[in-house]
Amino acid sequence: MNKIQFRYIKTGICALALLANISCQTDFLKEELTTQRGNAYYSTEEGIQAAVTGAYNQTFAVPFSGEVQFATTNYGTDEFHVGGDGSNSTWNNYDGGFKPIVTAVNGNTVVAERAWDMYYIAIGLSNQIIKSATEITSTNNAIKKTALGEGYFLRAFNYLRLVRQYGAVPLKLTVSTTVELEFTRESPEKVYAQIIDDFTKAYDLLENSATTAKITKDAAAHYLAKAYLSRASEINNTWNSATKATDLAKVVSLSDEVIARHPLANNFGELWAYTKANGANENLSEIILSAQFSDNLLATTFNASHLYFTSRYDDLPYMQRDLTGMRPYSRLAPTYFTYDVFDQVNDSRFWKSFRTKSRCNKGSGKYANGDLGIMYVINNPTDTRFANTKNLDAIVYAKTGKTIPSVYVAHATDGKSLLTDVRFPSLSKHFDGGRLAINETRGYRDEVLARSAETYLMAAEAKIRLASLGQGSYESALPYINAIRKRAAYKNGEDRASYTDGAAAYVVSQAGQNVDINSFYTENSYYESNNIPVSTAATSLEITSTANLPAQDVAVINKLGYTTTYDKMLCLVLNERTRELCGEFHRWEDLSRTKTLIARAKAYNPGAANYIKDYHLLRPIPQTFLDGIYSSGQPLTSEQKTAMQNPGY
Repeated sequence: MNKIQFRYIKTGICALALLANISCQTDFLKEELTTQRGNAYYSTEEGIQAAVTGAYNQTFAVPFSGEVQFATTNYGTDEFHVGGDGSNSTWNNYDGGFKPIVTAVNGNTVVAERAWDMYYIAIGLSNQIIKSATEITSTNNAIKKTALGEGYFLRAFNYLRLVRQYGAVPLKLTVSTTVELEFTRESPEKVYAQIIDDFTKAYDLLENSATTAKITKDAAAHYLAKAYLSRASEINNTWNSATKATDLAKVVSLSDEVIARHPLANNFGELWAYTKANGANENLSEIILSAQFSDNLLATTFNASHLYFTSRYDDLPYMQRDLTGMRPYSRLAPTYFTYDVFDQVNDSRFWKSFRTKSRCNKGSGKYANGDLGIMYVINNPTDTRFANTKNLDAIVYAKTGKTIPSVYVAHATDGKSLLTDVRFPSLSKHFDGGRLAINETRGYRDEVLARSAETYLMAAEAKIRLASLGQGSYESALPYINAIRKRAAYKNGEDRASYTDGAAAYVVSQAGQNVDINSFYTENSYYESNNIPVSTAATSLEITSTANLPAQDVAVINKLGYTTTYDKMLCLVLNERTRELCGEFHRWEDLSRTKTLIARAKAYNPGAANYIKDYHLLRPIPQTFLDGIYSSGQPLTSEQKTAMQNPGY
């Protein structure tokens, strides 16, 4: 396989030097390589489908095999800050190390070019698929429609990530068969036009199927709507006025189409109730597209997302590391915005997304394995029951009459906060208890890329934006938002203390861990946190009027100083995206495109607050790219590099 064509933007100079070195040796070493595949392979149906498989892996799976995905989408926002490990703290804090060459904290630090290279390698594969599937004389619909449609989708998907992260980027739409060194950045306007054209072609070519593993017409519709919404967002306001209204109308129509075919799961918790690879929760009707992983140990990529949201627990009294507690890399900790934006009494989503209790798994003395060992109390800011954030006096657990060895309180009268501790409730949406061993990093569970709950919220946002243009009312967004909130509310008879997450998969794990040392606790701290009697009555979260928004949203609106109806409603939908999609790798791009990143990070993220500036709405163009390209046959001068770089870097 000719790899030069896939790494053209980063490694052109290196490839050229390599070719020169080989030619100098031909006088004394002549070999004929007969096993290497050339581009001719991609002129066959087999080759086209192999390229599609590779492009799927590069686009969807590779980002989750390391730290690049969370560093570029979750850090530096209002939802998460640096937890107990600062390996990628620069991506959160926007400090002096966040430059075209990111200052490495250690070997785990995501370098500036990691995401850039990842997207362009996938684009190179996509270009090959499009070229080959277009030129082949086959009449096979698996090639002329499916593979071609997938090629267009994959190219658009990667360019959408690029333009939302970097703004203007090189637009490469052809296959490279030789070293190419001269590239310029195309405007976001041109890049978005290409993205929309590609997603539209994918939509026209593809059909729907029942699997979440394949790109379908509905996946193309969902991402086409996302592209239109992004183009219509504030970051593009200097040039998008001519297309804005039409784009927003298309967001609504495309979203309605997808929603009709992807009903929401009945219970929000079903989405995260992972029990085994390819189990029921990975095939719910709500899921539009997933990044696929396998428990086949011969696979080349595995899902590492279970590592990064886990708080330290293994160094606490009566606790040890185990398979169901996950390996606690402790990169991302929730902010107080994430705690307080939920209606903790009526909204089930916080309690089904975060682990707030763990069982003792290293018992001794009065504590046995199975006793409640750790509890996080996520209470109301006005709660005066607790004197200490780290409750040194301990709390008696009513069911056993024993004190709980380790208790942490979100809001206490000592004025301290969980932001200054390495302890925090762990987001458990990505947990995988089916791994091979306690310290195993390879995870098997799929990652949800698109689900119809987000589609509802895209339609709601489009309605809000149309209302601001004088087309329709702000109230027309509420049915879309309420559909999500209705599912989130507790149902009649529901056990509000019940809890599960992907740790339940340990029962099918090959690890053979003794069940007695599991820290997984099938209960949350709902009642202890809210200090209310046991209740199984139904609750309601529906918003009846734009003039009467939930108290949690009003608190955010007041903190951020919003006064117009548009700003309040956009704030509402962004808050709702947190409640529904927290930790699902969307947040940074949503705040960047709406130009709300700076205000929200300053208000809620303690690491980012002192350093974030307006120019951080875009990422730095990697220095490796600027150092590797030419203009008019010569390497770029310092002045040319500065001109090509995003402002501020």
